[in-house]
Amino acid sequence: MARPKSGHPTELELQILKVLWERSPLTVREVREGLAAAGRELAHTSVITTLNVMVRKQYLRSRREGKAYFYEPLVGREEASQRMLSDMVDRVFDGSAKALVLNLFDADEFDADELKDLRRLIQQKAKEQKK
Repeated sequence: MARPKSGHPTELELQILKVLWERSPLTVREVREGLAAAGRELAHTSVITTLNVMVRKQYLRSRREGKAYFYEPLVGREEASQRMLSDMVDRVFDGSAKALVLNLFDADEFDADELKDLRRLIQQKAKEQKK
């Protein structure tokens, strides 16, 4: 049975996007080297296949220069993270952002500076909603 289509990148696609967000455009070889540096060794053909799928999904654009193809992201880090987070809130927390945040507080330890930043962000968001 085929996996249902997703509105966000797979794990490998996200790793490739991370490589390309750091530096792009890159060739297949350079993307493969970036993945290897991050601990993901893949065959050259696997990287080509995944890059081409990502072009079809409109996550990347490719252009040919001589014999080499160069790839660059069409989707930014913030847009991808927003899509993935929205999907998680919908699927895991039944649309409740509050449940997600409460779960984060239970799952992670925050130091004083992080808590201060979170308070500031919450106050800022509250001010924005009053307008």
